[in-house]
Amino acid sequence: MASLLRRLLPRRDPSPSARAWVSRGATLLDVRSAREFAAGHLEGARNVPHDEVTARLSEIPPGRVVVYCKSGVRSALAARQLRAAGYEVLDIRRASRFR
Repeated sequence: MASLLRRLLPRRDPSPSARAWVSRGATLLDVRSAREFAAGHLEGARNVPHDEVTARLSEIPPGRVVVYCKSGVRSALAARQLRAAGYEVLDIRRASRFR
């Protein structure tokens, strides 16, 4: 049933909201590996690999966070950890969705 709904309903592009969040001070968080981050990232992004998010929460300012990775898997995991820690999170999945 869920897959049928995904096919029938249009996907909402989170990019405009993400841009608005960042312009209002949200942290832009790249949760890919340090090597991937060094190879290229969105301007202004901080890098905390997804498997280090919980241990490095003190490095992420409180409030709103826009999170992304390469495919959306790691950003979903990080978003869950951040929400559990009290952050307001917008998961845009991939950097390409932040146009």
